[in-house]
Amino acid sequence: MHDLQLLLFTVIALALLFDFINGFHDTANAIATSVSTRAIHPSHAILMAAGLNFLGAMYSTGVAKTIGGDIVKSAQHVDEHIIVAALFGAVIWNLLTWWFSMPSSSSHALIGGIIGAVLVSVGSDGLNFYGIGKIIVSLIASPLIAIVTGCIIMMVLFRVFGRFSPSAINGKFKRMQILSAAMMAFSHGSNDAQKSMGIITLALLSGGYIDVFEVPTYVKLLAATAMAFGTAVGGWRIIKTIGGKIFKLEPISGFAADLNSSLVIFSATLLHLPVSTTHVVSGSIMGVGTAKRVNAVRWSVAQQMVLAWILTIPCTAVMGAIAYQFVCFVFGK
Repeated sequence: MHDLQLLLFTVIALALLFDFINGFHDTANAIATSVSTRAIHPSHAILMAAGLNFLGAMYSTGVAKTIGGDIVKSAQHVDEHIIVAALFGAVIWNLLTWWFSMPSSSSHALIGGIIGAVLVSVGSDGLNFYGIGKIIVSLIASPLIAIVTGCIIMMVLFRVFGRFSPSAINGKFKRMQILSAAMMAFSHGSNDAQKSMGIITLALLSGGYIDVFEVPTYVKLLAATAMAFGTAVGGWRIIKTIGGKIFKLEPISGFAADLNSSLVIFSATLLHLPVSTTHVVSGSIMGVGTAKRVNAVRWSVAQQMVLAWILTIPCTAVMGAIAYQFVCFVFGK
């Protein structure tokens, strides 16, 4: 009993650490465009993003239920050993990609870690392949949708404001960027923080501490607070990649990218689908850049990012599988 309680506390601690790292790893997604165009001071942007991440995380629990209920067939197929291993693999991957300034998906990392740990423990019978397929489709489709809709929004803005001088337009859209960055921060919290909520709730359900998969209020508060603190730390390494290396942003294009990203992410939240904030923001920037000129986008940087996205699930699955063996050795099973 003591070992089970220790494992549960380990799950909660690692899930909150994952949320904290997600906060500073993905801070760039919410504020990179507004910081890179100097629409808002970096410290002010981080404080705003932290507060709105917290509010967004408290919004709903639909994505949490998808993460906790659609990857495995039932809570009986999962125990604390598996969840600890999955979180460990995801946390290590997030830290590695952050260190190398490589935007990657925390969502992919977490899902890959769960898949690897389940495969090595109970086998493929424990996985809900229909649910995993639905999640992967949403992760793949969302950046593609963001590219298309980002291009459309930017083309509309060009059509409406094209007759004005660039200096006049940029001055107005710098102020508008603060609003779009706030929308982006709220939508980021509404989707990303729920992933840890789902993991903690799954651990509570599999351990018999709750009877049905409903996210307790204290879990929502813990996850929201961890993400907000992580956001406050900031993610300057990735901000440079997101904010400047894909496409040279101006205030009007930064506004378009943030507006488009927030709409795509919040739509996914309403549909209870997890998406990668990193993928969506990067897709939006690519779409906005394409609307101006196809060769304005630095596609070589985009290719490197896509490679990281492709590698995330298999790499974290391997990490989750290895971590499961280690957890079983340490805690016994």
